Parts: sequence; C-alpha cells; structure tokens
Amino acid sequence: MAQQEVARLFRGSQSVPGLRDKLGTARDLEHFVQMAQECGYQFTVEEWQKATGFAVEELKCEVSEIPGS
Repeated sequence: MAQQEVARLFRGSQSVPGLRDKLGTARDLEHFVQMAQECGYQFTVEEWQKATGFAVEELKCEVSEIPGS
C-alpha cells in the first residue's frame, strides 16, 4: 500500500499544480513526509525510504531535486 502511495505522489507531483513546489520547501525528510500526509498521501519516512531506495544519509539534495518529482 505504501509503495502505491509513493507512486501516487510521484504522479501527483507531475499533474497537481503547485504540489512539487510545495513539497520542495520541506526542510528535511520528516517534514517532507508530514507535508505529503497533509496533502493526502499516506506513508511513513521508513516506507518512503523503502519505496524509493533513499536512506537519510544519502539524502544530500533538496527534496525537489529527487528524480521523478
């Protein structure tokens, strides 16, 4: 289920006006997930990491720089 939510977020970031810009303002991964949840996407930080293959230590870019978002 969480993997489907992450995929839905990726699709939404391409089609929902302003979503990518809004989530791109997240200050860290926890804040990103909180903001995504507020927008109706239900997954945890751990589920995001598992679905995307990102580890907190690997996240050196801005959230808006994540490929596909």
